[in-house]
Amino acid sequence: MTAQPLLAPRSACDLPVLRQRGQREVFCGLTGIVWLHRKMRDAFFLVVGSRTCAHLLQSAAGVMIFAEPRFATAVIDERDLAGLADLHDELDRVVGRLIDRRPDIRTLFLVGSCPSEVIKLDLAKAAARLSLGFGNRPRVLSYSGSGIETTFTEGEDACLAALVPDLPAEGRDAEASLLVVGTLADVVEDQFRRLFADLGIGRVAFLPGRHREDLPAVGPATRMLLAQPYLAETARRLEDRGARRLAAPFPLGAEGTTDWLWAAATAFGVPAERFETVTRPARQRARAAVARHRAALENRRIFFFPDSQLEIPLARMLSCELGMIPVEVGTPYLHRAHLEPDLSRLSPDLVLSEGQDVEAQLDRCRAAKPDLVVCGLGLANPLEAEGFTTKWSIETVFTPIQGYEQAGDLAELFARPLDRRNRLEV
Repeated sequence: MTAQPLLAPRSACDLPVLRQRGQREVFCGLTGIVWLHRKMRDAFFLVVGSRTCAHLLQSAAGVMIFAEPRFATAVIDERDLAGLADLHDELDRVVGRLIDRRPDIRTLFLVGSCPSEVIKLDLAKAAARLSLGFGNRPRVLSYSGSGIETTFTEGEDACLAALVPDLPAEGRDAEASLLVVGTLADVVEDQFRRLFADLGIGRVAFLPGRHREDLPAVGPATRMLLAQPYLAETARRLEDRGARRLAAPFPLGAEGTTDWLWAAATAFGVPAERFETVTRPARQRARAAVARHRAALENRRIFFFPDSQLEIPLARMLSCELGMIPVEVGTPYLHRAHLEPDLSRLSPDLVLSEGQDVEAQLDRCRAAKPDLVVCGLGLANPLEAEGFTTKWSIETVFTPIQGYEQAGDLAELFARPLDRRNRLEV
């Protein structure tokens, strides 16, 4: 018998994954409230947790002077945990006061900052009871944002997954519809709506919508495009309702956005000529905007610590459109089925890691000596003190980066730290 030679990996899809299980340095899922409450304008997020969680939200969201934010914290103190107070009565009292004060709330999310075993309260049952008591005005739902159970962007996944059972069912003879899943800035959503309309795709909805009445119907005629790579549970629940996911790279950069739109165009029978005519002007603008930053980023080596789950699509965009060289791409969770179109465009000359063992990854980063390190806030300052140039991964979540018109802004996010370093050098 002749031994068969091992085939060299053709892309990052073929790479073995370095799975890490150790200390993590990421925000918890509560942080997602900061962008979710801005998107869903008649929703309110009531965090059931500790004073520490209240301080986290205040720090993450900033102090809002001219507008009252649509989130708050129902603080659980020692008296509650000791069983000296009935937590259900306490929660009912807090929710009742909130509804009296804010009758405009249509959806109230109870967000657990700790597992139910810790706070001694089953929020799912409490939400169902409260929703029934208020006659579904507002509709009360629950999800976990606990740092034990979720990482940074998983809070959005848990929130949207909680909404899926409330989506109406499509009629049996419903025409094909497109559902874009994932929180997008309003300006980005409006841009995509115009592009889909120009392509002739008429029945388009977004989850989450801006108001509760925007909840889209879903069923076997639904075609689903993910706008964010961290929505594994939401996608699974939508598929259980009959929706079919369209495989595509995520809409980052000129090429990623084009391929993402093309996946929808193909599913809805849009002729290639019409697609080219509709997308060409915006695609050319995006390519020109990205090209302005290529000289600053080309051949620069970049290292991704796991944080937002955007790492693989970002690495694909930076590599393919700006000529950067990913050294290691780490992500908290690797959902291959959703990320394969992005992985297939990445070179196999990198380390692909899932999860985190922060000390081991720091050692690999120091050994690799990359030009730019993408990481969370907790690691950025120590690495800067060691002489590394860093990019806060949180900025890629809070900044509109999807679509053609934002492609140049996305490239600039990564060029800016290197430019700052050059200006500071003496």
